[in-house]
Amino acid sequence: MSEAVRLERSEIASLEKRTVSKVFRRLIPFLVLLYIVAFLDRVNVGYAALSMNKALNFSNAVYGLGAGIFFIGYFIMEIPGNLILTKVGARMWLARILVSWGIISSLTAWVSTPMEFYLVRFFLGVAEASFFPGVIYYLGTWCRAQDQAKAVALFMMALPVCNMLGAAISTYILGITWLGWTGWKWLFILEAIPAVILGVVTPFYLTNRPSEARWLNDDERNWLIKAIEDESAKKVERKKYTLTQAFADRDVILLAFAYFFWMCGFYGLGLFLPILVKGLSTALTNQLVGLIIMIPYLFAFIAMYIVGKSSDRTGERRRHAIFGMVLGAIGLSGSVMFSDKSVFVSMVFFTLAVMGTYSSFGPFWAIPNSFLTASVAAGAIAMINSIGNLGGFVGPYAMGYIREATESFTGGIMFLVSCLLLAAVLLASLRKAAQRVPQITT
Repeated sequence: MSEAVRLERSEIASLEKRTVSKVFRRLIPFLVLLYIVAFLDRVNVGYAALSMNKALNFSNAVYGLGAGIFFIGYFIMEIPGNLILTKVGARMWLARILVSWGIISSLTAWVSTPMEFYLVRFFLGVAEASFFPGVIYYLGTWCRAQDQAKAVALFMMALPVCNMLGAAISTYILGITWLGWTGWKWLFILEAIPAVILGVVTPFYLTNRPSEARWLNDDERNWLIKAIEDESAKKVERKKYTLTQAFADRDVILLAFAYFFWMCGFYGLGLFLPILVKGLSTALTNQLVGLIIMIPYLFAFIAMYIVGKSSDRTGERRRHAIFGMVLGAIGLSGSVMFSDKSVFVSMVFFTLAVMGTYSSFGPFWAIPNSFLTASVAAGAIAMINSIGNLGGFVGPYAMGYIREATESFTGGIMFLVSCLLLAAVLLASLRKAAQRVPQITT
């Protein structure tokens, strides 16, 4: 190899590294901030339930139905919302989502009956629909396949961060009383304000596509545009999908149902974890529960980074995602088998469960973009997410219903275990995701 060729390759490698790094630094921290706010407004009801359920005389079944009905509204608006995003651009659509869900989330403070609770949660789902799949699609327009698991993992590391912050902040707010209003009401109001503020900021910060990125140098922008176009062309060479074909594709359907069962376990655990931990000992106050719950999410944060980085380094997605789901099932099973030992032992297994259910996100969401392109990917991702997130309704509802029917959470937890294992089996049946992602160079 001549010296000139080596120098040229070195310059290209330097340009590639610099551009990818600049894109990550510009987009990921802001998107992480948005997702922290989004997820907090979605799951803070789990912390509010420590006081709200007693104040409003809500049973576990009422709470489980209300917590989960969010995903019915989410399902209805998911695909239309993501297709609208591809037309109007991420900046304006994400801004609309943020402002509307912030306003609706705050209304939870005024609910007093189960029906009011159900309605607010339903319309919160409608308002927030297409945020997550929109961001996944958006990252796919800025990142090559070999960078996507890392990008998604970094973005979704907002989830454990949100739960660490949310556990401490939400349980602290529960302990206050202002203007005659109890803490759980202020929790919904105060935690909704950041969504509205960020909704105003978003159109001025985000850039819709690489060709509009004035914060990149000309050579960086041109390299990124060409890299994304070359990769898209290679996908088309393998198979050009229409939206209808993508919806009917065997692997897309399997991904949707795998995501459904995974989300049964994910949200069934997440939305009941404060209640489960509080039930470990009568000595645990709401504030102490908040501090304890930070521990599993700290380890989940680390696990997401390690698994996402490993998936990108090897180009393998399927087995990495399966690993997390199986680990989640093992952790939940252990929490039942050794529930009579101690708070420490129970928290070890809850920590394993949380680590597992969170660590699959990076490799899982890199799969659709590995064989689908453009708006087809947006529609397919939205379909996978909308069908899958119905599991966010089933999991919490099943936990609440089984708890009321049996006076124990054991049956509900084992239902979640079965869901996680079934999700792993469905992922193991994928064909396209069994192939390693090609490392495209320019």
